[in-house]
Amino acid sequence: MVGDTVDIIISNSSPKPIYEQITAQIKKMVMGGQLSPGDALPSMRFLAKELRISVITTKRAYEDLERDGYLVTVPGKGCFVAEKNREAMRQEHSQQVQQIFTQAVEAAQAAGLTREETFAMLENAWKANALPLTETRQ
Repeated sequence: MVGDTVDIIISNSSPKPIYEQITAQIKKMVMGGQLSPGDALPSMRFLAKELRISVITTKRAYEDLERDGYLVTVPGKGCFVAEKNREAMRQEHSQQVQQIFTQAVEAAQAAGLTREETFAMLENAWKANALPLTETRQ
């Protein structure tokens, strides 16, 4: 996962662009503690070769991760997990989730769905995107 190896899985059938799949998985690794501040990430070229994708795609993913505060690039040395406070990142994500939930509730109410139907939909979405049992959260 760090340095020369990666644990990123790309789905060509996903509606999500490949660079978003990469950023989402790396964010999950940082938030879950699998990647720690200061850990080196594979070079853009190496990751592109491993995933059999364009270097432009990995460059976009790394740029987005850097913009969002997950990575820092050190010229001539590579990309590293940023020292950003994990709790601050968690708080930021919580706010984003709250906004999405508010929009979802508004949409559910506009569609005439009951609270129970809405919660059932959330539960199904949660199950469909659950982390494997081998992964732990910190």
